[in-house]
Amino acid sequence: MHLIQLLLPVADNDGRPFDAALPAALRRELAERFGGLTAYTRAPAEGVWAHDGTRDRDDIVVVEVMTDRLDRGWWKGLRLRLERDLRQQSILIRCHEVEVL
Repeated sequence: MHLIQLLLPVADNDGRPFDAALPAALRRELAERFGGLTAYTRAPAEGVWAHDGTRDRDDIVVVEVMTDRLDRGWWKGLRLRLERDLRQQSILIRCHEVEVL
């Protein structure tokens, strides 16, 4: 079983929150494809990283889905689409192998 996590910014690079329709559509798409999801939206997490000698930060939400089949091509396509739609240099989508107890 695989746990897929999407770390998504809540605002664009100028600090303007994204239109609520975009994350809602993504959640619907993931729920339909994978049968459900978990979205940690109540208290955004803070992402901090160094880039070109400066420190950047984002408020992010984490969206998780579980699947027994990992389709790397589909996830890469989703990442590229999100980077374009959210106007981000990169979006982190990570996968963890998990054992369901």
